[in-house]
Amino acid sequence: MERAFPNRTEAGWQLAEKLLKYAGRPDVIVLGLPRGGVPVAFEVAKRLGTPLNVFIVRKLGVPGFEELAIGAIASGGVRVLNEDVMRAVPNAEQVIESVTARETAELERREQSYRNGRPAPELGDRIVILVDDGLATGATIRAAVTALRQRGVAKIVVAVPVGPPDTCRELEHEADEIICLSRPDFFQAVGQYYEDFSQTSDDEVRELLARAAQRVT
Repeated sequence: MERAFPNRTEAGWQLAEKLLKYAGRPDVIVLGLPRGGVPVAFEVAKRLGTPLNVFIVRKLGVPGFEELAIGAIASGGVRVLNEDVMRAVPNAEQVIESVTARETAELERREQSYRNGRPAPELGDRIVILVDDGLATGATIRAAVTALRQRGVAKIVVAVPVGPPDTCRELEHEADEIICLSRPDFFQAVGQYYEDFSQTSDDEVRELLARAAQRVT
């Protein structure tokens, strides 16, 4: 194992070190992918002095093998499918429609829950730093990047503490910039590279967003 982060907070601090050129810029916003990406993004936004918000993406997991992503959906009705996984799944079309319906309902629930009445941020012509706690297949981040392109953002910077080398390389062609602190050759799961990878709760996400909103007002 190349690197172990003590927790998401420390990973966020280390990530922020690589993003200091964006510090204090009024056209920059940090977007965390809930739930686990938000504690990382909170530290990045705090260090850079930029606003923090969430960009909600839901992985479309294969039933019975939920960690295997057949694709992902993002706010705004964007869906990205993993063609390799689709070919390996029997009755893929029916599976996708069923999983998409379920995850769309959860995405809408989270939109309402996390924002707590606050409107979604205006992203047009802004530099977006998109943060997660790590990459696996990259389906979730790809869905987010596709959705953000549709919002007319000026630049997309993907920033993650860890991810497999091939996924990081693929994203270099889709995002405008990618920061991936660790690219271990024998990658199996994001949680391997954290000493504390306990699940982030909805309450924690809401609390961090509320604290970040107070900081910039």
